[in-house]
Amino acid sequence: MRNVLKGLAIATILTSPALVHAETVTIACGPEDDELEQCRKGAKDWEKKTGHHVEFVHVPPDWHEQYTTFEQQLSKKSPDVDVYRVDVVWPGLLAEHFIDLKLYVSDEVLEQHFPAIVRNNTVGGKLVAMPWFADAGLLFYRNDLLKKYGYNEPPTTWQELEVMARKIQQAERDAGNGGMWGFVFQAKADEALTCNALEWINSFHGETSAGETIVREDGKVTIDNEEAVTALKMAAGWINSISPPEVLEYGEEESLGLFLSGNAVFMRNWPEAWAKANAKGGKLKCKAKGKCKWVVTALPKGVKDGKDGRSTGTLGGWHLAVSRYSKHPEIAADLVKFLTSRTEQRRRYIEAAHSPSVMNLYQERDVRKANPFYPSLMKIFMNPVARPWQVTGHQYNRVSSEFYKAVHEVLSGSGKPEEKLKDLQKTLERMSNEGKW
Repeated sequence: MRNVLKGLAIATILTSPALVHAETVTIACGPEDDELEQCRKGAKDWEKKTGHHVEFVHVPPDWHEQYTTFEQQLSKKSPDVDVYRVDVVWPGLLAEHFIDLKLYVSDEVLEQHFPAIVRNNTVGGKLVAMPWFADAGLLFYRNDLLKKYGYNEPPTTWQELEVMARKIQQAERDAGNGGMWGFVFQAKADEALTCNALEWINSFHGETSAGETIVREDGKVTIDNEEAVTALKMAAGWINSISPPEVLEYGEEESLGLFLSGNAVFMRNWPEAWAKANAKGGKLKCKAKGKCKWVVTALPKGVKDGKDGRSTGTLGGWHLAVSRYSKHPEIAADLVKFLTSRTEQRRRYIEAAHSPSVMNLYQERDVRKANPFYPSLMKIFMNPVARPWQVTGHQYNRVSSEFYKAVHEVLSGSGKPEEKLKDLQKTLERMSNEGKW
């Protein structure tokens, strides 16, 4: 039946008057930044190919404002926007408002993408969004400083990172750079902290363990666990030790800013920080003579009771969905197919370091030359740690908010991890309706 429907959808695209007469479709592609620029480039190529026109609508810069704006528009069944750029945790929250893209995308195309991301975008059997680009947390580090102080390899465990960061930080301060810090990350009380904290907690679970993070797939709340306590104690110990106290208000841009100033040895950030750092005016500003060198690798593993955990990264990224209320769903779906195609992902991969969801792109010579660290992402994207949006559904934003507020209180020293996690466990259990959500 699905193949019959898909055939009808494709036939509609081929015979629709919309392809005889140029139509205009609107897209909410992102705020005024590199993502929007890359989206405009792709849309322009699609316009040349199809003869249709793309208009871009304003998108608020704040993550929460974006979701609220989109949810309000879609709840009103507004036809004003045809294509939405959605965060990785939004498909389940907004699924009822999006068409099933399986009617327009073949199995062969879907099989090119990371299975975890396709699963993430499939709700109730519907493919509600196509992967535009993938994301996962990574470790950026000053390779020149590591070599200067006798380290030939990056840290593979958090404990190793702490030792390296503390040693290099103190040595650089003794040499006259009083502003040097060992490690920066995103500890501002928002969604980015949820991503960071999930990585810390999941890193203390073994490679073969599913891990107890916030909420299990069966709906059971599991945040009050030993690994979470260990992870948050570890992270709280970084503040004002190897990480500046200001990190408690840092998002991605603030972390990158300190790293590019030459005043951080290690940084946790998303892959696109590579492109931002290499952009004009984004080079490392080193006071030392010679050229600063920085490299990207996977985040460290946790070690507990002598047992190694795993190197992990929180699944992130942005995806494209077509509104059910679009006046031109077939044309909008064609635009989505083009913007998420292998060719487009390859271009954005090289130009803007947007991590592809198309797996075999990571093996291409030109792509590896442009971003030599990217093949290391393959393992992370095959088995990332996901935020529990699928099981918590419409309550996810509240779940995340309760989580990152509790974590932030631990990091700021206003509560012990054991106490905050017990309180969080009780709060989420009350929300969960006995795991039914």
